[in-house]
Amino acid sequence: MTNLPSQADISAEIAAAQAGAGGAQPRLDYPAYRSTIRRHPKHALHPVDPEGVELWAPVFGPQDVADDEADLTIQHSGEPIGERITVTGRVLDGDGRPVAHQLVEVWQANAAGRYRHQRDQHPAPLDPNFTGVGRCRTGADGSYRFTTIKPGPYPWRNHHNAWRPAHIHFSLFGAEFTQRLVTQMYFPGDPLFGLDPIYQSITDPSPGSG
Repeated sequence: MTNLPSQADISAEIAAAQAGAGGAQPRLDYPAYRSTIRRHPKHALHPVDPEGVELWAPVFGPQDVADDEADLTIQHSGEPIGERITVTGRVLDGDGRPVAHQLVEVWQANAAGRYRHQRDQHPAPLDPNFTGVGRCRTGADGSYRFTTIKPGPYPWRNHHNAWRPAHIHFSLFGAEFTQRLVTQMYFPGDPLFGLDPIYQSITDPSPGSG
């Protein structure tokens, strides 16, 4: 842990990045978010035949996604701990048109800020009545609706004493499997926003960016 950068180091890198030119999308190489160093592409992209890829893609119909999968609070025998919330929105394409009947998946930490995953071993309690995953299909107007609990913040290994703001992960499949988008939803007024390099990597503050 002694070799990790401090929050002051990360905050300085965030400030330096914000002073540069922004764009409509988060930067693939964002130094303050350490994982981008190894995850972002470093070579030119190679086009592939999308039709060939689609032959191996899943097809989701009404028989594959049950209505109750969108309620993360009823998946076990008891009530989960935490503030119950409803998360709603609409999936739109680049021209503002609704994307109907498409798969939306969510996953999140519990109210104590811990995931139901073997790699999450920080000393917050697991909730036996909360798994933290759900899915639904968008309606004719592109709308989706989830019932869940508000997640808590949690520590991560980006830098010393680093904490992530509370958030919910979204996976959107669009009209084709190759259009899949993975993003995050945050909660207004979180005091950790200014300290979080993932949140700060969003250079365009307009709604829908990132």
